[in-house]
Amino acid sequence: MFDRDDRPLVRPRVKICGITNSEDARAAIEFGADALGFNFFSGSKRYLPVIEAAGWIAELPAEIVKVAVLMNANWDEAVAVAGLAFINALQLHGMETPEFCQRLAEKGIQFAKAIPVATARPLRDTPEFFTRTLILDSSEAGEFGGSGRTFPWEMARDFVQANPGLRVILAGGLTPENVAQAVDFVSPFGVDVTTGVESSPGRKDHGLLRAFIAAARG
Repeated sequence: MFDRDDRPLVRPRVKICGITNSEDARAAIEFGADALGFNFFSGSKRYLPVIEAAGWIAELPAEIVKVAVLMNANWDEAVAVAGLAFINALQLHGMETPEFCQRLAEKGIQFAKAIPVATARPLRDTPEFFTRTLILDSSEAGEFGGSGRTFPWEMARDFVQANPGLRVILAGGLTPENVAQAVDFVSPFGVDVTTGVESSPGRKDHGLLRAFIAAARG
């Protein structure tokens, strides 16, 4: 799902984010998820302490991409998390600068940069973040993702069409009911869901998980 994923895109990749426990992780994998996201940002409702989670994350199948979600981590923190044996890539969800991202890229660290989408700022003004993988997510004051709200998909569709070399992942308010429509309309490289498959923050509804992944590939 990230830069080293060179398989032909015959279907959108699916990432399930906000995983906090082994049971939900294994259910997502069983239903066909390509990647799992773990929030290592302590301000998240779905915060997962690295030390507590290391054991069971390391036991997940090797072919599943394990993504550490960070927000405004400093350089040493980002490099340390990227160096964990059970983490494949970072997802930067804060105000990380292009310069910070360039340093990560030069160090060979795989990462995605989340872009908050607000109607007041055209996506064409998005700077270079030195990664092919960008996540378009809803912009909400005081939040960094997992808001459960959509943004105008026309903005994402236009951005995808204007940037064929990027791997654009659509997020923000996706559910089993609307993800097929979103995929058809936007044609993203992948989709990312948190709230839309939860029974409560940090706990996944396995019926919704199964339905979401099936609909995304429908």
